[in-house]
Amino acid sequence: QVQLVESGGDLVQPGGSLRLSCAASGFKFRDYGMRWWRQVPGKEREMVAWINSDGTKISYADSVQGRFTISRDNAKETLYLEMNSLKPEDTALYYCNRVIIYQGYWGKGTLVAVSS
Repeated sequence: QVQLVESGGDLVQPGGSLRLSCAASGFKFRDYGMRWWRQVPGKEREMVAWINSDGTKISYADSVQGRFTISRDNAKETLYLEMNSLKPEDTALYYCNRVIIYQGYWGKGTLVAVSS
């Protein structure tokens, strides 16, 4: 079955960097566009970045444009999010998912906390 395992979250100081990974299995990863999302407790989930199936098209939320970079390795079936110049407002639980979400499935996410 579809499985998405996010990792790489950590506590980091403002201005710092992190690289998140999302290991995918149970479907043909190379056939699907993918997104990174984030959610703060009590708020709606926010789309952070999108990448198409072959990595040739990318878009970002205005809030992360110029600081975050989404990428993918279809051979490794892994999605990445490079995050630079982190701000306290980037603190959230980060999730990856297919553009076409499978039966409402979400992984457990990985926690990014930005604080001095």
